[in-house]
Amino acid sequence: MIVGSCKGTQGETAGSSTPHEGNVPASSARSAIPQRPLGGTGVMVSMIGLGGHHIGRPKDEQDGIRLVRMAIDHGITFLDNCWDYNEGRSEERMGKALADGYRKRAFLMTKLDGRTKDAAMKQLEQSLSRLKTDVIDLVQIHEVIRMEDIPRCLSAGGALDALIDARQAGKLRFIGFTGHKDPAIHRAMLEAGFKRGFTFDAVQMPLNVMDPHFRSFENEVLPILVEHRIAVLGMKSMGDGILLKSKVVSPQECLQYALSLPTSVVITGCESDDILKQAIDVGQHFKPLTSEQKQALLARTAPLAKTGEYELFKTSERFDGTTKNPKWLESATL
Repeated sequence: MIVGSCKGTQGETAGSSTPHEGNVPASSARSAIPQRPLGGTGVMVSMIGLGGHHIGRPKDEQDGIRLVRMAIDHGITFLDNCWDYNEGRSEERMGKALADGYRKRAFLMTKLDGRTKDAAMKQLEQSLSRLKTDVIDLVQIHEVIRMEDIPRCLSAGGALDALIDARQAGKLRFIGFTGHKDPAIHRAMLEAGFKRGFTFDAVQMPLNVMDPHFRSFENEVLPILVEHRIAVLGMKSMGDGILLKSKVVSPQECLQYALSLPTSVVITGCESDDILKQAIDVGQHFKPLTSEQKQALLARTAPLAKTGEYELFKTSERFDGTTKNPKWLESATL
């Protein structure tokens, strides 16, 4: 039986208790962006995280680098990324941004598409090289969006074996998985891990003002994560801006709703200074929604949310990178 990921001592900041490149000074805990426990790991991270895909979108590389450093300078310690984002450009930009001491101030996460041990290990080595680090704080199995992904990742010779070996070798600290399609798949992945004797450190999933009305991760997965002290990484609070097209919620309300849930961090994409400043402002002035405020938001979104019309990541293949590029599941070639 494989033992689940080690849980650290409560109260750590975003770095490890042992010296390595990802240590975060204790002063970061006094950041203007409040910090929250990363599940049961003992690590504290900023409650707002910077999305990795969006920093690869600006045409000028320096704009992406500046966004990362601006986020860290304003107290955002949690950095999201993925091996496949913008053909590796997002990781490369983040690696450059984390020079000059910035790596020590950040909790660094990336994701891998490989389903086999060999593919996942090769992708991890590429991510380490692009991010210019010896240790990635959290590595997640990306896009668990098909039931068949589960046995492939968790069986002998699967991606999970690669991540466990890499953790033992000191190349990563914590292990998680992500997905955006159906809460039933998340529940099945968690249960398969428990049966194997493994508890993930973190799980990333959509949490937003429309989710409770349709294939709800908040209703069906969130309680399991809280029960097992697994870090809750919220994403798609605005669905890449699609939720805003409903014209019934503002960006600030979308972030406030997700932050009012028992999340460790809410990851938001910021491809411009103005959008990043907006997220920072919400974090600096955050107050949890009252029960009445939450119910008012849900009442406003209910008529538009029942079919997933604005949650296209659940109802279409628009956000399914591995569906469009199945070779990513088997190789380290973009």
